Amino acid sequence: MHYHSLGKIPPKRHTQFRKPDGSLYHEELFSTEGFSNNYSLLYHCNAPTQIVQVGEPYSVAAKTVHDKQLKHRCLKGFQVAAEDDYLRSRKPVLVNNDCKVILSAPKKSMTDYFYKNADADEVIFVHEGTGKLKTMYGTLNFEYGDYLVIPRGTTYQLTFDNENNRLLIVESTGPITTPKRYRNEFGQLMEHSPFCERDIRKPVNLETYDEKGDYLFYIKKEDNIYPYHYLNHPFDVIGWDGYTYPYAFSIHNFEPITGRLHMPPPIHQTFDGHNFVICSFVPRMYDYHPLSIPAPYNHSNIDSDEVLYYVDGDFMSRKHVEKGMITLHPGGIPHGPHPGTVEKSIGKKETLELAVMVDTFRPLLMTEYAVDMEDKEYYRSWLTE
Repeated sequence: MHYHSLGKIPPKRHTQFRKPDGSLYHEELFSTEGFSNNYSLLYHCNAPTQIVQVGEPYSVAAKTVHDKQLKHRCLKGFQVAAEDDYLRSRKPVLVNNDCKVILSAPKKSMTDYFYKNADADEVIFVHEGTGKLKTMYGTLNFEYGDYLVIPRGTTYQLTFDNENNRLLIVESTGPITTPKRYRNEFGQLMEHSPFCERDIRKPVNLETYDEKGDYLFYIKKEDNIYPYHYLNHPFDVIGWDGYTYPYAFSIHNFEPITGRLHMPPPIHQTFDGHNFVICSFVPRMYDYHPLSIPAPYNHSNIDSDEVLYYVDGDFMSRKHVEKGMITLHPGGIPHGPHPGTVEKSIGKKETLELAVMVDTFRPLLMTEYAVDMEDKEYYRSWLTE
């Protein structure tokens, strides 16, 4: 990310910054990797350390299920039931030690509590719904197709405009960044990058709540949720600056890279995580070599698991695709287009597909939530019909 500032800040860091009444604001350094990486400095009206009460934690660890079969899998993601509460609606379906793929269909806004994920950065993809992400950095409006990138440790609230919401959430144990090959030595996104800084929406409308009361936080740490009651409103920041903050990026602003011949999946990469990547498949022109085959070639995933979350549109390489469907193609066995789709793709000029891909370099395990929504015959879909 690049430098940003909002609200009031002092001319120099770590110096006296006083309120109109003469008392000091409380400076906080916020970083997800100690003192050696990107950070922001926030200035609170009140000390952010005043805990009134601590509740009993409860586990949200996903129970993994392994049927000892190495095979392609398909999950019907829209079978995840809608639930009122945002936190309880989050259902991990595929997990490993680096990331979690989570489905969520919350109906209600977070109006009576705040949430902080101290385990992981979060990328929330908005499949259905509109609303606001509220944090101590300000507000981000969101809508269909938005990625919301939230650094770990960020206290936030999600408010929704209605009850019809579908989210794909990826938790990352390491920082979420833009791919290094898209950036120059100063961190600026280069000319060949499929998006640029203008496409990244930063927080706006910083509202400062200098209020005391009983504010309920839920903090996730080590796959447990810890209820905390704080004395001060968490959004009491008068100003901040730095390189660490939540932001939004729309999948519709991803500019596809195309060529004369079929381009490999890395050209779709949007975000980098620790031992995994997130890619965006968007409407684009097909290959323009006169003998090109637009459908992807068969390929062997030897060192990675490939997850594809289908958002919208028709897919030239798959049959029977539906919204919210998740396919898992595990490392160790090849996969490719369904029978008949290669020939059918020849001569086509464009595709209108929209999907999010997560490629991991350690195997993913299904959870108990995934078992109930699995199409157990999917691995047979490559047989000639």
